[in-house]
Amino acid sequence: MAAKSHPQTSQTKKRKQVPGAQTKAPEHYTSSKKPKFVARKPSGPPDRGSTQAFKPPKQKFAKSETGEENKAPMSKRERRLHAKELAEARKKRRKPYYTLEHELASLWEKMRCRNIAKEDRSKFVAEALQKMKGKIPEIAGSHISSRVLQTCVKYCSQAERDAVFEELQSHFLTLACSTYAVHLVKKMLDNASKKQLAGFISSLHGHVASLLRHMVGSVVVQHAYELANATQKQELLMELYSTELQLFKDLVSFKEGRLTDVISKLGLQKGSVLRHMTSVIQPILEKGIVDHSIIHRVLIEYFNVADKCVEKSSATDIIQQLSGPLLVRMMHTRDGSRIAMLCIKHGSAKERKKIIKGMKEHIGKIAHDQFGSLVLVCIFSIVDDTKLIKKVVIRELQKILKELVLDKNGRRLFLQLLHPNCSRYFSPDDLTSFNLSIPSLSAKGEPELSSEAKSSMIEETSDEEAKHETAVTVAEGNKNTSSEILHSVEGGKKDAILRRQELLIDSGLAEGLIDTCIESAGELLRSNFGKEVIYEVATGGSGGFLLPTLDDKLNALHEAIASLAAMASEETEEEHVLNNFHSSRTIRKLVLDCPTFACTLWKNALKGKSQLWAQGHSCKVICAFLESSDSKVLELAKEELQSLIDDGIIKIPDTKAVSK
Repeated sequence: MAAKSHPQTSQTKKRKQVPGAQTKAPEHYTSSKKPKFVARKPSGPPDRGSTQAFKPPKQKFAKSETGEENKAPMSKRERRLHAKELAEARKKRRKPYYTLEHELASLWEKMRCRNIAKEDRSKFVAEALQKMKGKIPEIAGSHISSRVLQTCVKYCSQAERDAVFEELQSHFLTLACSTYAVHLVKKMLDNASKKQLAGFISSLHGHVASLLRHMVGSVVVQHAYELANATQKQELLMELYSTELQLFKDLVSFKEGRLTDVISKLGLQKGSVLRHMTSVIQPILEKGIVDHSIIHRVLIEYFNVADKCVEKSSATDIIQQLSGPLLVRMMHTRDGSRIAMLCIKHGSAKERKKIIKGMKEHIGKIAHDQFGSLVLVCIFSIVDDTKLIKKVVIRELQKILKELVLDKNGRRLFLQLLHPNCSRYFSPDDLTSFNLSIPSLSAKGEPELSSEAKSSMIEETSDEEAKHETAVTVAEGNKNTSSEILHSVEGGKKDAILRRQELLIDSGLAEGLIDTCIESAGELLRSNFGKEVIYEVATGGSGGFLLPTLDDKLNALHEAIASLAAMASEETEEEHVLNNFHSSRTIRKLVLDCPTFACTLWKNALKGKSQLWAQGHSCKVICAFLESSDSKVLELAKEELQSLIDDGIIKIPDTKAVSK
């Protein structure tokens, strides 16, 4: 029996296609919208069972001479050498003197050796100069060739040096602005003759102002200024003062040093001079090019002639620009330190605060500097914000106290607090710097401050006591002039003795000084500079300033010095303090000026031993007891010393003999 066909297993009938009909495509193919689900490529490496194809890394093949790639892959060394060859080829195409520079570099390595003979070095120098002849201006800007030229100029003969100078003479202004060639120009100036230097300075006429605005060119002008004589320095400065002096070279040939004298002699208009100087100075300050002494000289002259009537608040604007870290870079020169002191004197409380905070990380370096230390002395004498000074300045000084006490410049900070403005420790030029002021900002010519300025002045003062005093001054300020306000030229409103008390005693500086003197008494007494500090500390400062509060400490210092004097000569490795040149004279001054110390020294060290120390440098110490104006000191030593006088071992000082 035939099996019945199941409907599911039977063959399906095909649909008949109508000739004009079209099969309707799925919606997601015909729609303009993108499908909702898009297949993503696997992010990580394919699994072991994955069918994703693995692509091996591309191999680099070397090219044959015909340009076709060889099938053999290049090794790492071959690829490195090939890249080096390509780089060399690019440099040769870009640099026309590339081969010459390589030859000069090999010669330079030979000529700059220290253990080379002079004849061999001269031979290498001559060969290098011969290779560079005629091409020096073009290759002087290269970092390699400029170094070779500097070495050649240093070791070559004078004739060869003159030939190089002659070839570069017309290109100096261009080379002065080159980063590498500037060192060559400085080396040429160092080895130039007087005639060559004069010619170079003459070629700078009309370009000094533009070069000073250039970070690299300003270095060349400063170097020429340092090497120039007084007349040549004046030539460089003159064209910075006025347009007429910049255009007409004949006007510069006179010896007046001060700008005020130049204005009066030539009849220049003061307003025109100030406008020209402002146009020169402002771009220099905006770029921060303030390290050079020639710029400091120009700023000093500008402060001297600045006039509010012609250029409103011109000096004040300069002070505002300089206040801060910029001023720290100017303190290493004499004029720069004077500018800093003028900014401190005439600046507001806010500007003084900026100046002091700008010194924060440089206090130690400033204290060791000849002129920078004077700026710190000025701060101690003028600024009323003692809390800020203690926090920024004195805290840093206490870390290097002994180092500063023995330093020629650093000791002056402490001597100013111990004995203010003493002519023994400050030269007449230093004392003149302390008294300088800006004429247009002096207290006599200043108008009364506005109420807004007064209120801002109170807010800017961080010291509570100074703030209170300022507020009292402002309250009574309707009848007072600006000379009585906090930031007057003469200093602050705070009493000088009170300021000295807060800086020296309240800060703990005096106690630290006494401890340092006790620990290093012998070293300080024998030191040419430390002896002055230990003398001022042992006497208690001018007027016995330290005596009321630190009497016990000072007595301990007297005991320490007396114990050194009591030691026998054989017990000390160094020269005895009574026989040393510096220490014997310091102890003598202490005996004359400090009766308390004299009594301690006699009782602990000299009583019964005066005959032993009656010769040499120590004799001056013994005789000081006879010269003392204190009756108690005289009575102590009179009986013992009288026998030495009778025996002719010591002589009565002339002053005592005359008085008797």
